[in-house]
Parts: sequence; C-alpha cells; structure tokens
Amino acid sequence: MFDFILPLADAAAITVLVLVLYYPRHRRRDLVAAFLAVNVGVMAVAAALAATSVNVGLGLGLFGVLALIRLRSAELQQHEIAYYFASLALGLIGGLASPMGWAAVVFMVAVVVVLGAADWRGGARPNRVRTVVLPGLHPGGPELDRQLAALFGAEPLLASVRKLDAVRQETVVAVRAASARP
Repeated sequence: MFDFILPLADAAAITVLVLVLYYPRHRRRDLVAAFLAVNVGVMAVAAALAATSVNVGLGLGLFGVLALIRLRSAELQQHEIAYYFASLALGLIGGLASPMGWAAVVFMVAVVVVLGAADWRGGARPNRVRTVVLPGLHPGGPELDRQLAALFGAEPLLASVRKLDAVRQETVVAVRAASARP
C-alpha cells in the first residue's frame, strides 16, 4: 500500500516546501531546481538501497560523495542550508520509511510545517545580504560601522569583512541590512 503513497507524499511535501514556502519568500530560482533535484535524487537512491541487499556502508559512501559535491558549490545562507537539509530529509523519509506507514507522512508534514514556521517573518521586513566594496582598508570596528551606516542610511545588522585587498586598497564586506519591501 505505501509503495506509491510515500513517493506521492514526498512530491507533495517538496512542492509545498519549495514552491509555496521557499520561492515566494526568497526568490532564488537556481535553488528551486537544486532543492527539487536533491530531493528526487536522494529519494531514488534511498529507495534503491532499501530494495537491494547492499550494506549500509555503501549507502553512507554515496551520501558522502553528495556532501563533497556540495562543498565545492557557492556559499549558501543559513536558511538556504535549512531548506537544503529539509529536501534531503524528505527524500530519505520518502525512500526508506515504507515500514513506518503513516508515521512517515506525519514526519514529512512536520518537516514542512516546522521549516515554514521557522522561516516565517510575518510583517517584518526581510534582511538581505549584500556584498559591498569600500575604498581603503577597513579590517572592522567602529570606522567600518560608521561607513556602512552612512551608505545604508541605518546601522547594519551584521557586517563581515570578506577580503582586504592591499594592492587595490579596497575592502570587500558582506553586509546584512534590512531592505525595503519588494
């Protein structure tokens, strides 16, 4: 009975997670494809491993290879990592959890609901991370904060110096600041 229900439940859960929660809030189309592909790929591999008599070591090795591929990609923000792991979790539950019955479907719903609630901002303005190149060398501190406040019109929530370029005499800073509503 659950041979077809869990893949359908996974498809519904990943659709809600990515197309209803993630994309309208964050608008990164490139990650939509990544989340969907990771979910379907993990579910397919998990289902194939569950259906064969291979040992757990082979399965862990395959997931290790997936992790190495991910390490070579562009940097993700923390909420994007949360969606990435939720996509993985939904795929694993959909591919491996058929003996669990309806509990697996409840776990899928829980993953989607918890992440949706954790990422909900209500009426708050969203924060955006911007990369700014400033003239001169600014390793951090009050002077950098003053320059960024003047640039953004308000004190930034977080500023992280990414690169000090002594040759070009410039500082690359990742700044988290509140942004206007779209």
